[in-house]
Amino acid sequence: FSHEVYGEGFYDLNVRVMRLSGQADVLPVTVSERLISDGELKIGATLCALGQFRSYNKIENGKSRLMLTVFVRELVDMPPSKNPNSIVLSGYICKPPVYRTTPFNREIADLLVAVNRAYNKSDYIPCIAWGRNARYASGFGVGTRILIWGRVQSREYTKKVSETECEKRVAYEVSVSKLECAEHAEV
Repeated sequence: FSHEVYGEGFYDLNVRVMRLSGQADVLPVTVSERLISDGELKIGATLCALGQFRSYNKIENGKSRLMLTVFVRELVDMPPSKNPNSIVLSGYICKPPVYRTTPFNREIADLLVAVNRAYNKSDYIPCIAWGRNARYASGFGVGTRILIWGRVQSREYTKKVSETECEKRVAYEVSVSKLECAEHAEV
């Protein structure tokens, strides 16, 4: 159990989704008690859901930290597809893209995309583009409306918290497979 809003209870859980490569992403999921039957969400059970990738700020040790979760809107009865983890975003670049190359000479661009929601709310979704998508995205300015197709991924990293202390953390981001500037997009 996570929290309650206007009398409706919400549960947080982690869902393991296999990549085509055989690697697994472990994604944070939030689901309303109204969507689940007693005992429906058991460890090892298959979960097929449609929803939104949402963000919120959490204060930890006096610092604001961006938290991400897949907010389930609907549970569906369908077998997992060959690629069960997919996301489509329509949003706006809200920080200048950061373009770089890895030690293995792979091109990467980090993007922060604001996706508007109802009631004047926005979600801030970190995205990572590769190769030619990275080169293309590096030219986007703040405020550019873009469309993204991809998957939600998790990755572990080590954060240096002091001179002597490091801690393992998990980052969640959208790995971009297709990217278009909305002014030129075919929707």
